[in-house]
Amino acid sequence: MIIEVVFLLNLVFAMLTVFREKREISATWAWLLVLLLLPVIGFILYLFIGKKLSRNKIDDIRTQKQIGIDQLVSLQKEQWDEKELLPADEIIDTAREMVHLFLETDNAILTKHNKVEILTDGKEKFKRLFEDIAAATDHVHVEYYTFYNDEIGNQLLHLLEKKAAEGVKVRVIYDSFGSHGTTKKFFAKLEELGGRAEAFFGSGRSFSSFRLNYRNHRKLVIIDGKVGYIGGFNVGDQYLSRSKKFGYWRDTHIRVQGNATDSMQSRFFMDWNATAPEKDRIDYQENYFPLVKRQGKTSIQIVSSGPDNDIEKIKLGYIKMINNATEYIMIQTAYLIPDDPILEALSLAAFSGIKVKIMIPSMPDHPFVYRATQYYAKSLITNGVEIYRYDNGFLHSKTLVVDDKIASVGSANMDYRSFKLNFEVNAFLYDQEISEQLSNIFREDMKKSTKLTIEDFKEQSIWLKFKQYFSRLLSPIL
Repeated sequence: MIIEVVFLLNLVFAMLTVFREKREISATWAWLLVLLLLPVIGFILYLFIGKKLSRNKIDDIRTQKQIGIDQLVSLQKEQWDEKELLPADEIIDTAREMVHLFLETDNAILTKHNKVEILTDGKEKFKRLFEDIAAATDHVHVEYYTFYNDEIGNQLLHLLEKKAAEGVKVRVIYDSFGSHGTTKKFFAKLEELGGRAEAFFGSGRSFSSFRLNYRNHRKLVIIDGKVGYIGGFNVGDQYLSRSKKFGYWRDTHIRVQGNATDSMQSRFFMDWNATAPEKDRIDYQENYFPLVKRQGKTSIQIVSSGPDNDIEKIKLGYIKMINNATEYIMIQTAYLIPDDPILEALSLAAFSGIKVKIMIPSMPDHPFVYRATQYYAKSLITNGVEIYRYDNGFLHSKTLVVDDKIASVGSANMDYRSFKLNFEVNAFLYDQEISEQLSNIFREDMKKSTKLTIEDFKEQSIWLKFKQYFSRLLSPIL
């Protein structure tokens, strides 16, 4: 009798809890499944993971000014109307459409003449990063989902402390959940020396506003407003291949010199002002947006997305790239859990004769996520997509390349979480040479990968197949 009453109460409260918040129907059903299968435990999970952002927090994030960018956005929209922004001889029509898309939905300005360096190895990435920070004379702005208290984390922290002691303005944003084990105490000396560090949705917030499900997954560093880093690498020893569990860590980051750093800087300031106490918020200063001479020939838009906006801007960019492909599509992603629009776009491309190649890891870092990835890999293979399993360690790269013409590098995976739940940032690059470099890197990685077939999935155990199907049901909330 007691069990029946508990079950009935659980059912009633589950329905009241989930349906009272507006969300996609797929996510609603996924949470109902969790709440019904895991009485009591499910409610605890929902309390910490499932509750949506408070309206006050969303408004706080949305109302942050695009410091240093607003005037340029207005100018570029005027240039667009006058067809001066993208002359036909400089860029293909597909790119013109994408630039317009991001300018309208995200106020993402197009910056030209950037110099881009692609970094795929953790040791090389941090070597270059440390050199640039060591040379800083005005400011260093750091934003990472993960900033671990380990060897490389302490090396970076000590370098930041050194620069703060020299009078360089140092600001750090880290995600409290992604950097588990790293506390405010870790940055105490940095703050004593004049630097500042803030946890995104920090642990000091009230319990009622605590949301584990909405994380700042962005990875940005801006140095003196002249050099910027964006991509998939976080700060931790595993990203330098020092983890026995993951082995070699394969990721993709880019180092940018040029005016694209203005957009990265503006994104950092919006995140900082939504995170830091009001007395520490930043306003426009010329030294944060110095005039930069032409460095290269790459045109870039820095595009952000997150639960503070109903428009899934990075996902729209992915769909636009996929739908406009005429020859090939190459994707590297740690998590392959596409929603219906992405799934349909990829399948349509493959059915249309376009070579669609997707590379995924050979091992999980999150069990349910990996099983869901396997489920969708099988589904896409059935539809003619080529799936490659990277076998030389752990693949964490988030890249999309189309036709050697347009590419995207950033923090967003090809999954529900990146599209709807996390705060993400990607660089969309309009440059044939850079696109060719990324496609060649993909081809080199293919030599260290296994092409999966339907037979591979047929040979799996019934239990493994069950875990894949069950994980798929939870896809909208993973």
